[in-house]
Amino acid sequence: MRNIGKNKTSRLKEILYTHIKNNLKEYLIVLILFLIGLIFGIIFVNNASSSQINEIVTYINEFIENIKTDTKIDRVQLLQNTLISNLILTFIFWFMGSTVIGIPIVYGIVIYRGFCFGYTVSSIIASLGIGKGILFSLTALLAHNIILIPCILALAVSGIKLYSSIVKDKRRENIKLEITRHTIFSLILLFLLEISAFIEVYVSTNLLELCIRYC
Repeated sequence: MRNIGKNKTSRLKEILYTHIKNNLKEYLIVLILFLIGLIFGIIFVNNASSSQINEIVTYINEFIENIKTDTKIDRVQLLQNTLISNLILTFIFWFMGSTVIGIPIVYGIVIYRGFCFGYTVSSIIASLGIGKGILFSLTALLAHNIILIPCILALAVSGIKLYSSIVKDKRRENIKLEITRHTIFSLILLFLLEISAFIEVYVSTNLLELCIRYC
């Protein structure tokens, strides 16, 4: 049984390595776009006016106080919203990646997600200071984003790969084959995104509550 498990793990690593190697250029492109968005998010917070900073600080402090006063988080509703959000995100990536004119929108989504991540982390650090801010960010964002961010990048790469394949070979058979591959790959990533939703709601949220109450 152990050998079977090791063989499956080795096979999975080999498939993942081959996939990234064959699409390294595309992954570098979307990673750079994500980082550009992240940097813009950081710059946006750092150059925000004093009134905007005060609004951010007030919002985060109120959120922390609500948790400290045992205000319960509706995890069922939160999970439902996150699952639906990830489903919509995957569908948008799939649909836009399946159209020639949709690739710029795919790029835009990657930049936007990077912006949101950079904005969120910078806002937390601006409100709580470097030490508590980093700890808060790690507990609130790290666990589920380990899955979420790579899946977003992979969805974008799948769309780019589909577009490139269709441009190179416009035969109907090739288009059908590439769309099928794109669809299957997107469904696999959707499954992983929904796992990240459970982690966000039941792991990240619990870690965040512990961090706020005992740190």
